[in-house]
Amino acid sequence: MKKKETIGILQFGCAKNLVDMELMLGLLVKNGYSYSLDPDDEKIKTVIINTCSFIADAEKESVSAILNMIQKGKRIILTGCLPQKHPIELPKLLPEIKNFIGTCEYDKIIEAIENKEYYNISNEPNYTYCEEVKREQITVGSSSYIKIAEGCYYNCGYCVIPKLRGKYKSRKMENIINEAKELANKGVSEVILIAQDTTSYGLDLYKKPMLATLLTELNKIENLNWIRIMYAYPTNFDEELMNTINNLDKVVKYIDIPLQHSHTEVLKRMKRPAIDYRKFIKNLRKKIKNVAIRTTFIVGYPGETEEEYQDLYEFIKEMKFDKAGVFEYSREKNTYAYSLKPQIKANIKKKRRNALMKLQKEISSQINKNCHNKTIQCIIEEIHSDGKIVARSYKDAPEVDGLVYIKSNEYLTPGDIVNVKITKSTSYDMYGIV
Repeated sequence: MKKKETIGILQFGCAKNLVDMELMLGLLVKNGYSYSLDPDDEKIKTVIINTCSFIADAEKESVSAILNMIQKGKRIILTGCLPQKHPIELPKLLPEIKNFIGTCEYDKIIEAIENKEYYNISNEPNYTYCEEVKREQITVGSSSYIKIAEGCYYNCGYCVIPKLRGKYKSRKMENIINEAKELANKGVSEVILIAQDTTSYGLDLYKKPMLATLLTELNKIENLNWIRIMYAYPTNFDEELMNTINNLDKVVKYIDIPLQHSHTEVLKRMKRPAIDYRKFIKNLRKKIKNVAIRTTFIVGYPGETEEEYQDLYEFIKEMKFDKAGVFEYSREKNTYAYSLKPQIKANIKKKRRNALMKLQKEISSQINKNCHNKTIQCIIEEIHSDGKIVARSYKDAPEVDGLVYIKSNEYLTPGDIVNVKITKSTSYDMYGIV
């Protein structure tokens, strides 16, 4: 096959977006193109920008990169959430860009590159995973994400994802297992299961939640060491799933479960399940031994009273989550919450977020201190030329959580799982010896 041009890439957004980019790169390679992670290179003429549009700050980041590439005279193929969210406005606002692809048309990336003008954005997103394409991994390290589903069943009041990604669509279990085996054979030590909502996996295909079954099958893969679950929605997190996670040796005892708030009335206004989260978290900890729980919260949702905010503050204080992120509510058009009143003032949102992050920092610091002189399983991430070894504990997911800096006299390689005795810590990172 004749060698074609090298395409520059810029990737924004979540891990789910990253998988889409890696699939696009797989199509590029299959069709004779090469790619570069340095789009600023003068030799690069065409750049794919895979955008995020979940909240305003994410949009700004994507737009800034777009304008930078336009200024440098690059030909841009714009993909992902931003064109899907603004299908009419973007071509008018950015006449320099002639090629647009939505969230569910990434399999048309070659057509977009090979045509001077190309526009393919569906009014009703219907995502289908390209099973025949081999992903080109651009992440460095011992871990890899596996997208087990796309889209969402729910319509949370603040969220644009269903409009950007469509209805929930699970991948066939055998395809996921085959992908995990391929990754393990390549030397990937940890696979991280992702979706908009991992606990609903299988509902559409198998008429019942099948995450527990999927975990059981993945646990059988011989040369795989860790399996991690992200983006777990509380609704389908039943006792069968809890027991499965507890009993499978390769499934790390770590749950990423975005709760968003604690107060029943706020959850109702958010169109979230108004369940007793205190009871749920206590049961999670009872069923899964030594589980580390990561979550996220939104402050300043329309109508959030001081009393409702204080309930959230006390909830975090009481539950003592291992990891927690707090976001200020971002008002997004075409969502239920956009027209809700009263909208909370920016200074109040900021004040509430800062107070919760300060509280969580104190909690995280104490949790890390409690690990001193204890032995924790860690995965080796990087080994620097100066001998510094960077790892992650089972309590830490890549990029979003902390790191463990270790010393060792043993010969180690990225992907190794080792027992580390923790000697000291900061609020978010730990230090230890093998």
